[in-house]
Amino acid sequence: MTESLDQVGAWIAEQLPELLRKHRVPAASIAVLSGDEIFTTASGVLNKLTGVEATPDSVFQIGSITKVWTASLVMQLVDEGLVELDAPLQRYMPEFALADEQAATRITVRQLLSHTSGFEGDVFTATTQGEDAVERFVEVLSDIPQLFAPGEMFSYNNAAFAVLGRLVEVVRGTRYDVSLREHLITPLQLDRAATSAAEAIRFRAALGHLTREAGGEPQPASEWSLIRAHAPAGSIFGMSAENLLGFAKLHLNGGVGPDGTQILSAASVAAMQEEQVKLPVLGTGRDGWGLGWRIFDWAGGRAIGHNGGTLGQAAFFRVFPDHGVAVALLTNGGSGQGLYTDLVLPAVDRLTGIAPHPAPTPPADASRIDASRYVGTYRSQAADIHVSQDDDGRIWITHELQGIFAEIGPKPEPAELVHWRGDTVLSLTVDGVTTPQYEFVGDDGAGKATHLHNGRASRRISQ
Repeated sequence: MTESLDQVGAWIAEQLPELLRKHRVPAASIAVLSGDEIFTTASGVLNKLTGVEATPDSVFQIGSITKVWTASLVMQLVDEGLVELDAPLQRYMPEFALADEQAATRITVRQLLSHTSGFEGDVFTATTQGEDAVERFVEVLSDIPQLFAPGEMFSYNNAAFAVLGRLVEVVRGTRYDVSLREHLITPLQLDRAATSAAEAIRFRAALGHLTREAGGEPQPASEWSLIRAHAPAGSIFGMSAENLLGFAKLHLNGGVGPDGTQILSAASVAAMQEEQVKLPVLGTGRDGWGLGWRIFDWAGGRAIGHNGGTLGQAAFFRVFPDHGVAVALLTNGGSGQGLYTDLVLPAVDRLTGIAPHPAPTPPADASRIDASRYVGTYRSQAADIHVSQDDDGRIWITHELQGIFAEIGPKPEPAELVHWRGDTVLSLTVDGVTTPQYEFVGDDGAGKATHLHNGRASRRISQ
């Protein structure tokens, strides 16, 4: 039997302070929408340097949840007949270039929105802090390689959404952040949304906190945000949890805004929630990706959503269209994932009766396999990933992080892998919340996998 929002809200308010301590999260804000009602609460400290306490109107960065906003801006262009989803991007941005010239001519707007464009996505090259930051970033991509042919598979791609942000700039003739405010923030009547640090300082804003060593306490980050060039992908945008639910309402109400204005067409809202690509067989293998949205196949119901992570901040956003329910959880350090698992999942279950399918667990008596198909080094801009098999038949994975990924978190320890099913393996190093999973895909003609996939594809570079 499900519970009322009042009952679930009371449970959340009671549990939140203790769960913050358990997961070493300095502060969190959560908002829950059910029908026309909203519950909000917050707890903890926004910044350990100042001791300012979190309140429900505090502004946190939403990270990659911004990608769904960027997708909505693009779909507005589709509604207006200014952009076609299946047109090559170069129709609108002839200057778009990649190391693979042929691939650059083929990549479509739809492929960018669904993370199937195939080029390396974790490109965090800083350009400028000026108004041309996004424009200059697109120029950086001219020597970025393809990981696979456009449309061949899914691989989460931050850079693709920076490109989409530039598409919005080119077609609208104005900066991305201006379009964001004019076409979404203002029509949605959001009063706690910031597209820059200069705007965020007007509010009670959270600072991210980083854990430099495994098991250590999160400490204040030295900067507030990541590079401006990645604003359309989620490097800066911040808001209150309740404001994020204002965006959820847009997608629950067929694109209609709070004053009855059709901000986004019902057709575009539906298209964004339609599965474009199936994710690799990770976990249950049921999830897919739409246009901007991740599509979760939960037990008992459908869910769409996105997570976000920036410089010491983590955000979690779930929308349940069949139930008229949405949840936003915003955090500023520690194990945001642990807090999500212990707080959001039970709250959703209490409110709707639906829950994620159980995640796979490493088998207690995992059999040894011949891992020669998997052994090798796989590369992306984020890391060199080394897979090896020792004389006892045990399989190991080691991550050699690169760039910003090496700067913002503790160095991963080598982990043992065990075979689960097919070409999917599970890690025996568990963080208490999740079980890392990897799938080996493709065949190089000699029986070796061409890619290692954990949501992002890394290409084999050595045997």
